[in-house]
Amino acid sequence: MKDILLIALYAFAGACAAGLLGAVVLRLLRRRSMAVVLTVVAAVAVTAMLAGTLVVAWAMFLSTHDLKVVTLVAAMAAVVSLATALLLGRWVVAGSNALTLAARSFGEGGSFAAPDGAATAELSELGRELASTSAKLAASRERERALETSRRELVAWISHDLRTPLAGLRAMSEALEDGMAADPERYFRQIRTEVDRLNTMVGDLFELSRIHAGALTLTPTRISVYDLVGDAMAGADPLAREHGVRLVGGRVESVPVEVDGKEMTRVLANLLVNAIHRTPADGTVAVDAELLAGSVVLSVTDGCGGIPEGDLERVFDTGWRGSEARTPPAGAGLGLAIVRGIVEAHEGRAAVRNVLGGCRFEVTLPAAGS
Repeated sequence: MKDILLIALYAFAGACAAGLLGAVVLRLLRRRSMAVVLTVVAAVAVTAMLAGTLVVAWAMFLSTHDLKVVTLVAAMAAVVSLATALLLGRWVVAGSNALTLAARSFGEGGSFAAPDGAATAELSELGRELASTSAKLAASRERERALETSRRELVAWISHDLRTPLAGLRAMSEALEDGMAADPERYFRQIRTEVDRLNTMVGDLFELSRIHAGALTLTPTRISVYDLVGDAMAGADPLAREHGVRLVGGRVESVPVEVDGKEMTRVLANLLVNAIHRTPADGTVAVDAELLAGSVVLSVTDGCGGIPEGDLERVFDTGWRGSEARTPPAGAGLGLAIVRGIVEAHEGRAAVRNVLGGCRFEVTLPAAGS
């Protein structure tokens, strides 16, 4: 038993000496390639085994021949182990280099494709994560391009819509100043109308900027959908009469919702104004509200004739106005964008779909207490 402990002590001492030496070498080479590091690790393991074996052999006073045999066997094992470690390291480095080359596509704006046959499970997992990140970046770039396009359209349309009333205001003011206005009272009324249009446009821009900046502050109160719809229809009724459009309330259930009454009234007002402007004379705009699966669905159905399928996804984008001319009553294309922003701030969703003869805009909100 004493001899066994002594042999174990000799072997442990030799292995520790080799391990300490290997740790120093690894620290010095810690910034080198993976192949070098793996080779050093294998060398440390082999050297520790070799040192322990030789120390024990010397301690056991083997014959010179036996000592040479043991040394030769250990040396051959060391050579094979180091060669295997070197090959393994080169294989891992090759896989790492392929992954590095593929990852450079991020900086060039391309999509990432993981190389086939990853060297290790860790590199394979890294490749999958990079591919997932690449897909997310591509989606983000697409959203950024769409947003930039929307912003450019908005600037162009706002510039046009501002220039038209401003030019009219300037012409009317010059006519009044020169005493050339045959009916000054009519000019004054027209100036007031144009100023109101500009004020509405500026208010829409301010509201949209608050929504995009996350500065829209809501004050939710418990309110009946019936009252909400009634107030919105009462406000839109004069406009409907002016355009010869019938404004009707369909099935409007008296269910409670927790919403900001002012902002939600604006949502319905925007939807109704949009529907009235796009419904021909003698047409009908219908408002419905019902409780479905724990949610309140408010809908406004118009008689616009429908929206092309390719444009349905863009209806709520900032500045979108379809193929209509950039003149009133199309507006600056902000109303529906404001609708979506306010509805999403209430943790709801806004959608649109084509129905027979027109479009149906739907606003889904959580029912009170749901």
